[in-house]
Amino acid sequence: MQVELSTRGRTYNYMKKILYFTALLSLFSNATSKGQNFSIADILSMPYCSDLKASPDGLKIAWVANTRGIRSLYTARAPNFTPQLRYQATADDGQQITNIRFDHSGSHLYFVKGSATNREGEIANPASQVVYPVAQLFQVNLASNAKDTMGSYTNYLVAPDDQDLLIMSGKKILSLDFSTRQLTTLLEMRGSVSHVTFNRDGTAITFVSNRNDHSFIGYYQIGDARIKWLAPSIYHDQHPVWSRDGDQIAFIRTPGDGKGTLPNITGGNPFSIMIYDLEKEQVSEVWRSPGDDGGFAQYYNEEPLRWAGDRHLLFYSEHEGWMKIYALDLSDGSVKNLLPGDCEIEHSFLAHEEQVLVFSTNCGDIDRRDLYEFDLKSGLSRQITDGDAIETDPLYLEPNIYAYRKGEVDIPQSIAIRNEGQEQQIFPVSESKAFPVKDHIVPQQVVFHAEDGMEIHGQLFVKDSNSNCPGILFMHGGPIRQMLLGYHYSSYYANAYAFNQYLANSGYVVLSVNYRAGIGYGKSFRRAEGQGPRGASEYQDIVAAGRYLQTQAFVDSTRIGLWGGSYGGLLTAQGLARNPDLFKAGVDFHGVHDWSWRATDFSQGGFWGITEDLMEQAYNASPVAEMNRWKSPVLLIHGDDDRNVMFGQTIDLAQRLEARGVHYEILVLPDEVHGFYRHESWVRSYQAAADFFDRYLQK
Repeated sequence: MQVELSTRGRTYNYMKKILYFTALLSLFSNATSKGQNFSIADILSMPYCSDLKASPDGLKIAWVANTRGIRSLYTARAPNFTPQLRYQATADDGQQITNIRFDHSGSHLYFVKGSATNREGEIANPASQVVYPVAQLFQVNLASNAKDTMGSYTNYLVAPDDQDLLIMSGKKILSLDFSTRQLTTLLEMRGSVSHVTFNRDGTAITFVSNRNDHSFIGYYQIGDARIKWLAPSIYHDQHPVWSRDGDQIAFIRTPGDGKGTLPNITGGNPFSIMIYDLEKEQVSEVWRSPGDDGGFAQYYNEEPLRWAGDRHLLFYSEHEGWMKIYALDLSDGSVKNLLPGDCEIEHSFLAHEEQVLVFSTNCGDIDRRDLYEFDLKSGLSRQITDGDAIETDPLYLEPNIYAYRKGEVDIPQSIAIRNEGQEQQIFPVSESKAFPVKDHIVPQQVVFHAEDGMEIHGQLFVKDSNSNCPGILFMHGGPIRQMLLGYHYSSYYANAYAFNQYLANSGYVVLSVNYRAGIGYGKSFRRAEGQGPRGASEYQDIVAAGRYLQTQAFVDSTRIGLWGGSYGGLLTAQGLARNPDLFKAGVDFHGVHDWSWRATDFSQGGFWGITEDLMEQAYNASPVAEMNRWKSPVLLIHGDDDRNVMFGQTIDLAQRLEARGVHYEILVLPDEVHGFYRHESWVRSYQAAADFFDRYLQK
């Protein structure tokens, strides 16, 4: 097939370099590979549940279900927890349902339909609708099920009396009165506002005023003429939380940005926990990290600091080498690790008069998640769930009654209720008839070592150990992620797990690699030296994984490919460029291919702290620095409204491959974002990837 494309005024002839996946692809998107019992559409047909929330009284829960791209909002009420549909989209339009909140009485539910904006201020429109979508805030009356459109707002807070909303927009906090629908400016300031919280009686708010190189905690008594700044300083003051009596405000303090400071997700910073006494107008430091143990622990977790009861503060930290939650006793200054050991704590929920914390962790099962409970009165933790499932996002509803999300080896994330030790899956109520439950392969936990001795975990998918199958590596993105031994709690990686199942059922041996820089294995693993633009040390883990596959008797050592998205796309390109002897084909989803370019055109430093003196090293750590060795074919897949990785990274790599005569194929998804919002985008992309591997790795 010869196609003429005009690029910068010049015309190029491409021979079998561009794949156009349009109507033709949709005709075979439900087709199965040779020997395959199910299609990609089949294994992506089950509902995926997310955004689980509880009402303040613990009697109701709400969640989002995405079924083949149709997003729905459900609630359920104690004691039976029968799901009730509250909203449902009419098409696979890619419009997210987010920011779910109950009001304080539990009589109304709020949600936003529509995505965040890109740099041009546009929300995502991955279905390319001719009437461009607008983000909308909705209110649902839970008694009548009547829905009301509140307006084009995305960041909001319900007042304690349920009579109005606070709307946060840039430099302003506005008040929306329910009775009049009048929107008035409550306050306006320099910088941008975030982390707005009410005191218990709704008479005052705190918030963060972000000033780029520093930030302040603001206090505003409703009706006052001025903002009060709490201990303004040269620091970043963040995450304010009220004491139960409303007399004190705790917050986290980290250093301000001095000359040359750039955001670096692989770095860390010291942090302090501060308390401001409103009556005394005094601030005090109640705990300080012993090292640069902050940064990740604060931005990764939704609530990094919480006031628990009258005398405890709960906070996330890595100061003992693992991301944990600690209880700071304000009466004596002692700090208690809620769950000691070489493991991490992730999602958590504080309830029951701020005396009980429930959380998900990989303690005792490093490549899964279980639920635990910590009682502040007794100071004891106890395990709630055990077994082979992936349980996350726990909610404490009443004593011994919990709601949570649950993923299994053969079922994506569902909603479960646990009552007095008995578990009930309340949603979905039935399986998709097309979903191949019985065809799922139980992934094996494997452990191997990189050349420098680093221990690496992976999940191995093998259908037939008596065959001589081609092998495929999968690398997650992030890189601060961890793939698990079952369906993931992130929809992006649940889809990746499903595709790995499909590939394994199609006659491939698949190894999913948890390379260094990821979460789950401690701070030193996540912050391993020389990673990314500082030397790509994590790439040796990918080589080790490839060599591991070559040692398996059921793998054809001459037919190994690799695939991944984002950071996994980077590592895919890295493998094809650096080791054409090992990796024979790859599928690169929206990967970064030039670290130095990211550090100049995406953002200053690229969020990896790439300073000017690191530019050469960053370039040399990139796939584009090894183009002279690249021989193997690659499929490049990218949405052109990607807000995480520049679309130009794929354009640039394709042009470099073209110049060297290396075979590449392209699937472009117009208006799609980084983590595809449309179900059709995932089906098309995975079908293209499977077809590509079948052509270049199967005999």
